[in-house]
Amino acid sequence: MKPGYLLLFFILLKFAIQYAVVHPDFDLHRDEFLHLDQADHLAWGYLSVPPLTSWISVLIRWLGNGEFWVRFFPALIGAVTIVVVWDLVKRLGGNLFAQSLAAVALLCSALIRLNILFQPNSIDILCWSLVFYTLVWFFQTKNSKWLYFLALSFAFGFLNKYNIIFLALGLFPALLVTDKRSIFRDKHLYFSLLLAVVIVAPNLIWQYQNGFPALTHMRLLSKFQLVNNSRAGFLTEQLLFFYPSIFIWVTGLFALVTSRRFRDFRFIFWTFMFTLGIFTYFQAKAYYAIGLYPILIGLGSVWLSEFFETGWKKKLKPILLLIPPALFLPALPLIHPFYSPNRILENPPPYSLLGLNRWEDGEEHPIPQDFADMVGWSDLANLVDSAYLMMPKTGRTLIICDNYGQAGAINYYSKIPGLRALTMNADYLYWFDLKEKVDNLILVWEKDEKITDRELNFFEEYQEIGKITYPLAREKGTTVHFLRGAKADINAILKDEVAEEKKVWEGRE
Repeated sequence: MKPGYLLLFFILLKFAIQYAVVHPDFDLHRDEFLHLDQADHLAWGYLSVPPLTSWISVLIRWLGNGEFWVRFFPALIGAVTIVVVWDLVKRLGGNLFAQSLAAVALLCSALIRLNILFQPNSIDILCWSLVFYTLVWFFQTKNSKWLYFLALSFAFGFLNKYNIIFLALGLFPALLVTDKRSIFRDKHLYFSLLLAVVIVAPNLIWQYQNGFPALTHMRLLSKFQLVNNSRAGFLTEQLLFFYPSIFIWVTGLFALVTSRRFRDFRFIFWTFMFTLGIFTYFQAKAYYAIGLYPILIGLGSVWLSEFFETGWKKKLKPILLLIPPALFLPALPLIHPFYSPNRILENPPPYSLLGLNRWEDGEEHPIPQDFADMVGWSDLANLVDSAYLMMPKTGRTLIICDNYGQAGAINYYSKIPGLRALTMNADYLYWFDLKEKVDNLILVWEKDEKITDRELNFFEEYQEIGKITYPLAREKGTTVHFLRGAKADINAILKDEVAEEKKVWEGRE
């Protein structure tokens, strides 16, 4: 088979798998709603993420904003990652078997799970892969144009997710401790860095103007989420992401250290070690480091294809291609939202065997956290629609939620044209328009929050409309409250609350 046709086969297979592993009864993920709503509020930065994902959200909006297109783009980015590694293997001298082995390894990996969600993670992994790809080209050809492509990879990676800074922190000393430190004598490196700075400058300016909320986000992340991570757990989980092809990427690491042929790329080994060490020190989430592995899979595939090229070993080559699928397919229904929520409820798969049901709170639950974040949203939107239709036709009704998942899900699944929910959580905090008088409120509160006499005294009428009752939903117990006929200045109260919350993000506490 011609290489081009075989690559096309792997790309189509990638798309097919991405759609097949998500049961249609699941809603979108809570994080996806936030990114989709950013399309209505384009800016050079947001509280938790840079702007690139919002640009794709605009494209999704133009295409109809359906779930098909929301899932299409992360699948597409995953397919492009396969193409990059495919060509990288060729650049390293790998044959068609090596390219196929690398493609199979990427297909049978944690990338399938990451690529089902419209989040910055997919582009993050692609940009990390492009950084290594462009450096391989540069050191092979000595053509300075690849330094500019390197700069673009970093710049767009930065505009997608700040996580790529940690790759830079690992790459810099890795180049210094190898003979590739000569790159620092190339004037084009500094011109390319200037290009990268120019590209990311609008986001840096936005961060400065808004009190560097990215630093606040990192501080809150460290305080409430990363604190539950362990360094040993971080390192252990590294073995799980590509466990079906562990023999490939470990071989890649081994080849970088021992093979004379890969001596020019030994900086990749040290980048892996330094970056992993930094993440371990900061007790990072394990998936932050996934971008390190595609390059190792490419290197390992080249080495293995040559090792098994001659004599009796050549007969074992088909087995190498079969090992990743054989190890991956049994776990596929556990790693992905493959079964319907009702099937999971009635006959729970053994998620605990792989530790998948341990959430960010450090506790074990009946279902993986990502799956629980994909259940109950359309039900919540229906409850809010019911409450909204009960409101008077005159006067302004504002919908305020506890968190961005609730607000974004209501905005996405509501069947009432123009209905928009807000929250003082995440970027929605900056999207409040309180110029027009608020007459009625629909409050969407988490299960532990109760309506107090304070809220009741502000309005003429109160009703509890309903709550999410589905057992597997992370938002189980979230309640929709109906408050009609304001007797106080709700706008002034909300303005004060918004101002107080902004102080936290803008470092003015």
